[in-house]
Amino acid sequence: MQKRKAEAKKNQKIVEIKELKLRPMIDTHDYEVKVKQARKFLGEGNKVKFTMRYKGRELSANDMGREILNRLLDDLEGVCRLESEPKLEGKQMMMIVAPEK
Repeated sequence: MQKRKAEAKKNQKIVEIKELKLRPMIDTHDYEVKVKQARKFLGEGNKVKFTMRYKGRELSANDMGREILNRLLDDLEGVCRLESEPKLEGKQMMMIVAPEK
């Protein structure tokens, strides 16, 4: 029994959650770098948490951030599946994606 438990523990894959922080006014190159990082993390089998951080007046126009998160989903289509919808919590909007099985 003990040997089987040790063998099972040795073979298990620990899934980490990697976080990528974004801003609503992100530039195109910065956006492409974040997409590339997300693809790398998802390829390694990790979940990715996208955090859209707002400052000042950006919070009143939070649809800009939601558009960027939806664009991320479109760009990562086929690589990931949505685990939690984008939701606003205070001054941050968060979304979690998991690797496609």
